Amino acid sequence: MDLSHLLGELSKGLADFTAGNAVMIAVGAILIVLAVVKEYEPVLLLPIGFGCIVANIPLTGMTEANGLFGVLYQAGISTELFPLLIFIGVGAMIDFSPLLAQPKMALLGAAGQFGIFGTLLLATLLRFPLNEAASIGVIGAIDGPTSIFVATKLAPRLLAPIAVAAYSYMSLIPIIQPPLMKLLTTKSERRVRMEYTPRPVDRRALVAFPVVITLIAGLLVPDATPLISMLMLGNLLRESGVVDRLSKAAQNEIINVSTLFLGLTIGSTMGAAAFLNWTTLSILALGLVAFVLDTVAGLLFGKLMCALSGRTINPLIGAAGISAFPMAGRLAARVAHDEDFDNYILMHAMGANTAGQLGSVMAGGVLLALVLALT
Repeated sequence: MDLSHLLGELSKGLADFTAGNAVMIAVGAILIVLAVVKEYEPVLLLPIGFGCIVANIPLTGMTEANGLFGVLYQAGISTELFPLLIFIGVGAMIDFSPLLAQPKMALLGAAGQFGIFGTLLLATLLRFPLNEAASIGVIGAIDGPTSIFVATKLAPRLLAPIAVAAYSYMSLIPIIQPPLMKLLTTKSERRVRMEYTPRPVDRRALVAFPVVITLIAGLLVPDATPLISMLMLGNLLRESGVVDRLSKAAQNEIINVSTLFLGLTIGSTMGAAAFLNWTTLSILALGLVAFVLDTVAGLLFGKLMCALSGRTINPLIGAAGISAFPMAGRLAARVAHDEDFDNYILMHAMGANTAGQLGSVMAGGVLLALVLALT
């Protein structure tokens, strides 16, 4: 092989390298910087950013059907395996006792899903097909696995921007929500103290809860059953108290490996040709609208509950009614604590937050059922 031929072989990648590839590599680098420097959801953004960088190196073959990312996509995304495995881990981490001790917090979990349906209507007005509009709306769940699950079934071509939007906005909760909290609530409302007298929740109720929820969701919203059942399976592992090894594996090895592969695979779909277009920008913008609408609706409903209860409910817990567990609950409690160092609303916020986790899955299932019935 002569020198010129060797140089030609070595420069193949450079010859196929485009400005779009450079832009997407920069996007991947930004995600890694946010993960490492700012620590914004590093478990998610770091593998997504690295996958994005690798996907935009020409001629690697890794994104082909028989390449590493192609195999992972077929095995874990097309089959919905990765989101479902992640939900087992999430369920094993959730303590539903604050919600069972305060059932009224379920109302805030329902209010926190308004952005999903509001954004669905807005996306249809922007002439997105119903299946794509529904997938975009679910970004408002602020729940990556639910967004991926719905998008895979309804609009697989939009999977990359939807997943990136869902995970990015989830990581930006500490930046986006506090200004909305302060804009929509008064200082005196943020200082409202909530009495918390722990009401014992019977262990039998904690064990029965995941089984009952699975049955109810399965019978009422069958399309939500895969997600809700895996979430409840993880919770059953936790609450049963007899499979500690399985519970710890779900909370650690299973969710960590699944999240790593999911992040890499999502990042690998962020090729320049598929990602750099007006549709992607529209999805990112609509996803932000969905997140804002969720937070606003939760806060306004929290203000209503505050007024009706005679100012015994802090409206900040309404912002925790989204799915991002436990970040949203902790953030609401922190904002209240910053206003009054003796104000502790964490358990109330966690009740709303766990309700939001259930609400987002149910909302995703409802959208799936409606769209599949109409198409």
